[in-house]
Amino acid sequence: MKVSRVERWDGADKVTMIAVCKPSGYPADGSDEDNTYAKFSPQGELTLTIANPALVGKIEPGTTFYLDFTPAD
Repeated sequence: MKVSRVERWDGADKVTMIAVCKPSGYPADGSDEDNTYAKFSPQGELTLTIANPALVGKIEPGTTFYLDFTPAD
């Protein structure tokens, strides 16, 4: 996921992320790592409000992150 926007508030950040994509397309041989993700998740958006003092102000637009969904038992 790629950070598209960060709204800074007093003591918190609202971070919006979008699914990675490349407007110019990906190589046919699949050599671009984002290619596999975009093929199966072509659109997505996630918004988080972060109030952890250790993270506030640390996440910047344009940064990309792996997103891992681990089931909670």
